[in-house]
Amino acid sequence: MTANTGPSETPPGDPPPIVIVLTGPSGVGKDVLIDRLAERGFDVVRPATMTTRAPRAGEVEGTHHYFVTREEFARHLGSGELLEHAEYDGNLYGVPRRSVRAALDTGRHVVLRVDVQGAESLRPVLPGALFISLEPENVEVLRRHLLLRGTETPEQVAHRLATAQTEIARARAISVAVRNVEGNLDAAVDAVLALIEREQQRPSRARVAL
Repeated sequence: MTANTGPSETPPGDPPPIVIVLTGPSGVGKDVLIDRLAERGFDVVRPATMTTRAPRAGEVEGTHHYFVTREEFARHLGSGELLEHAEYDGNLYGVPRRSVRAALDTGRHVVLRVDVQGAESLRPVLPGALFISLEPENVEVLRRHLLLRGTETPEQVAHRLATAQTEIARARAISVAVRNVEGNLDAAVDAVLALIEREQQRPSRARVAL
């Protein structure tokens, strides 16, 4: 993940940064794809989202997420600070406006990694964003990824797999689909970069307003 190294406003006349909303079922490889984009030199900012779930191994407060209590989450929601929010497997998730504004102010492209419900909520809020859904090669690959991750109980894994097909169909309705084939992550990265290049060249593309 590329770190936010400080504000640098987009120079006047330069094309505005793109907001990329990346979605897909849990375990499909969204984080890995974002990391590979950075490894290949695609300079992006990934705003921290907010969640009530416990941190996973390697996750850093304020970098990956803001980890809050349900009471704190409710206060942010009530103040209108969250662009979207959703509840999944008993945990609340949301995208703080301030995180996205700060990311846009760097002048670099912004990637929001959200679940399908979150992407559906963001669609009317961010009409100028590029929505991409990452899809698994098949359900068995998804199962293997979730089990290897080791962050969910067997019951949670079963639930995620049971809802994956529905989530994929819902994501296709609002996004451009990209397939993540096992062992060929770079092909998915190439497809995402091609979509971003096409978006950069879209006439009359305006800065995303929050």
